[in-house]
Amino acid sequence: MSEARRTSKAVLLQVHSVVGLTLALLWALIGISGATMSFEDEIEASLNASMTRVEARAAPRLTPDELVARLPTEFGKVSAVTMASDPAAAVRIRFARTGDGAQPSSVYVDPHDGHILGSPCGEAFFATVRKLHRWLLLPGDGNGYGRTITGVAALCLIVMLISGLVLRWPHRAGSVGMWLKPNLVLRGRGLHRSLHAVVGTWVLPVYLVTTLTGLWYSFEWYKGSANWLLARPSAVTAKQPKAPRGAAATDTGPLTFDRAWSTFLHDQGSRFTTAQLTLPAAGAGTAVRVRSWAKDSTLESVRDEFRIDAVTGRAISSDLYADKTFGERVLAGVLDIHRGAILGWPGKLAFMLAAALMPLFTVTGFLLYLSRRRHRRLARKPLSLVPGE
Repeated sequence: MSEARRTSKAVLLQVHSVVGLTLALLWALIGISGATMSFEDEIEASLNASMTRVEARAAPRLTPDELVARLPTEFGKVSAVTMASDPAAAVRIRFARTGDGAQPSSVYVDPHDGHILGSPCGEAFFATVRKLHRWLLLPGDGNGYGRTITGVAALCLIVMLISGLVLRWPHRAGSVGMWLKPNLVLRGRGLHRSLHAVVGTWVLPVYLVTTLTGLWYSFEWYKGSANWLLARPSAVTAKQPKAPRGAAATDTGPLTFDRAWSTFLHDQGSRFTTAQLTLPAAGAGTAVRVRSWAKDSTLESVRDEFRIDAVTGRAISSDLYADKTFGERVLAGVLDIHRGAILGWPGKLAFMLAAALMPLFTVTGFLLYLSRRRHRRLARKPLSLVPGE
């Protein structure tokens, strides 16, 4: 190896070590929290199986506003209602944040009589884990500095992945087999280095995907650049009606769901399996957002989205998944790509295991750093000469 190459690799190793030691614990925390959420949907579905289904009967189902009207007043303001085409599926109702920023638990209700079936188990737990993963539980949530910290950590992880790949690049083509196979017969520093390098090579593609998609949630400039690169120029759309300043009410009273729901059913019929109606935030107009999943949809991102005026029932805009370009489908599926769901449950399992392995690099990296320090200290130790020599 030439002197210049040896020097450059030494500098690269120093950068790799300093950045890794600085952020290792943070990456481990983000990795473990991400692994915990990998099968969130399946876990919640299993925990709440008894309250997500009701006995199908001939009685007509209530409209969203009728269901909301039957809720006790102490539940607070409703923000979203999730309806299903299946008459045996319960309706899920979500509530707006309270004045202190707390998010009340959602509830399942019987679509035929509005009977409350209960609050979903695990919802609060996964909401906390999600805040930890995205914003480190710091004040402000998505508007606080926790979002920036995780974004910077993601950028630094890209540096670690690139520097680790360069440091691990095999000198000979014939050494690739050894490059990908850990040497488990080693002990001490040799074993730590083998595990750190080889396992890191295995998970590098997964970490690169999760990091590049994770930046979408941290930086607006990154999201804007991705949209500019992959999406078509935005079409001119009609402006949605504005609500009175500082309020979500109109001259006819508070915004409700039924007009938007009636329009959606008239346009879509029975082509959907689940539809989520979300009221606009206070002062954000009168357009109800309706997200609709088709019966053959297996991913959260494969959905249509509509904007329907809550006062007049007029359809304002529609964003159909079938009309999206490849790039726009990539943008719509960022979350599914981020957690490996785009590859089905095997992909989610692979991404979960990769995320759960992040603490391994924290431990082995720290042990390798201590080993190098000890080695340098011994190398600098002066020789003790015997008197008279």
